[in-house]
Amino acid sequence: EGGAIRLEAPLIELTKAEIIGRGVALGVDYAQTVSCYRADAQGLACGACDSCRIRAEGFRAAGIADPTRYC
Repeated sequence: EGGAIRLEAPLIELTKAEIIGRGVALGVDYAQTVSCYRADAQGLACGACDSCRIRAEGFRAAGIADPTRYC
């Protein structure tokens, strides 16, 4: 209480491709993640929303196969 607030945002300066690359290097299983705004009950991504498009472009730019399950 009464101390300074420290805000850390280590990914803020990275591109989506750089974030994906770091995640892969750390062992993130991106097949277990979904970014879609409209994912269905089974977790399938729509492939059309902004989040899906940004995610897919990030994987393309990183040169990593996109494991996202699309409907």
